Amino acid sequence: MITHFLKLEWKQFFRSSYFGKSIALKVIMGFFALYMLTSFLMIGIGSYFFIKKEYPNADPLLFVNGVLIFVLVADLIFRYLMQKLPVLNIKPFLNLPVKKDKLVHFVLRKSAFSFFNFMPMFFYIPFSVVLIGEGYDVPGVLGWLFLMFTLVLSANYINFLINKNNYALGVMIAVLGSLFLVNKYEIFSITDLFAPIFQSVYNNPVLSFIGVFLLAVVYYINFKLLRSKVYLDDAIKSKDEVAKSADLSFVDKLGDVAPFIKNDIRQIWRNKRTKTVFFMSFLFLFYGAIFFGEETYRVKMPAFLVFAAIFVTGGFTLNYGQFIPAWDSEYYNMIMSQNIRYRKFLESKWYLMVVVSSALYLLSIPYAYFYGLDIFLMITAGAIFNIGFNSLFLLFAGSFNRKRIDLNKSGFSNYQGTSATQFLIIIPIMGVPMFLFWIFNKFVSFNAGVLAIAIAGALALAFKNYFMNLIENRYIKNKYAAIHAFSQKS
Repeated sequence: MITHFLKLEWKQFFRSSYFGKSIALKVIMGFFALYMLTSFLMIGIGSYFFIKKEYPNADPLLFVNGVLIFVLVADLIFRYLMQKLPVLNIKPFLNLPVKKDKLVHFVLRKSAFSFFNFMPMFFYIPFSVVLIGEGYDVPGVLGWLFLMFTLVLSANYINFLINKNNYALGVMIAVLGSLFLVNKYEIFSITDLFAPIFQSVYNNPVLSFIGVFLLAVVYYINFKLLRSKVYLDDAIKSKDEVAKSADLSFVDKLGDVAPFIKNDIRQIWRNKRTKTVFFMSFLFLFYGAIFFGEETYRVKMPAFLVFAAIFVTGGFTLNYGQFIPAWDSEYYNMIMSQNIRYRKFLESKWYLMVVVSSALYLLSIPYAYFYGLDIFLMITAGAIFNIGFNSLFLLFAGSFNRKRIDLNKSGFSNYQGTSATQFLIIIPIMGVPMFLFWIFNKFVSFNAGVLAIAIAGALALAFKNYFMNLIENRYIKNKYAAIHAFSQKS
């Protein structure tokens, strides 16, 4: 029966209307997956020797065990954001003599072959091989590796349980952030607490079966939950939803663009994908912590600090702006049939990006305390560049968008609406400020590089009306091509 399910999945994949489209995107994602696996493989091979070089007195295995708790929580967050849960159309099977248990087991077991389960093993297996080659106890290493394997699979099934919970992501980020800060500022040594726990598995390989127990528990919970939903009534019944409205009268102060901004706010709040983009913007606020605290970037590669500075305040602008006007693709025909000026429609998007970028900038003020005034000035320049240049450039790039978007689908690991345009716009958005900073920092000074970025953004903002006229004309010229493209549903 499992073989039969696999054959049906294979036929469904190749016979779907989506197959054959966006081949270039599939190839790019394939290369990205290959790059990730290769990177994990190289890290797995080199970690032992790197740790021995940087920390001569440390045991590499004990060192890795000390940071495993951070890795495991980060893995759950990464899965929550990126991993697609496996699905199976159960309707055709429910009136056939197929046991419901088999349907559920098939879905759960299929998820075990996810790319997100293979990726961590490309680190753990090479690292274990190196440990054995360096003389570590073979049964101990294999027991430790077996525990890692079961923990990876357990994380896969835990993701099943938490993926639909809107609060789970916030809790996991709070836990990871708390662990990091507590350890960084030496309030309490998290590594010293957890290192002996994982090391005990190496010392006593029998303890690795604790992972089997955990895996069995989360698998069983998933099975019971999914099994309770495998009924024809649940599969075909319609959902009754109550529409909720909010008081958006404060937007009326913006004049003619207010109705469009109200629609955009409602759209963001009522749909999965737009809501995902909005909340993800606040995660990018912490992106700078990865770069700003590293001496390597501040001394040897300061241009990469610009990359982080743009992301800190530009998370919403970059992620929302790159899909304009595809967010409105489901009712684009209706909008274009109204007696409205296209300029107001575009300006509403611009105002939205500017307001959120400004809010993120205010939330980034703590960077001045943790990383110094020079870093905060760079974030300030990045905010000006996002508001001035990037917001207008993304509106212009949107005139080339021809991919329809289903707003009800999750934004995580969802490439619907993505085309070559989304990859090409990265070049000016990130390349221009990094190049400006590199030139002025190299031949003048750090502050000159920061000032150059700010001036570029300010100039774009000063000529906003001129650029908006050009952008409006571009959209009007391609109006009917966009209407036709957004009307295609398959």
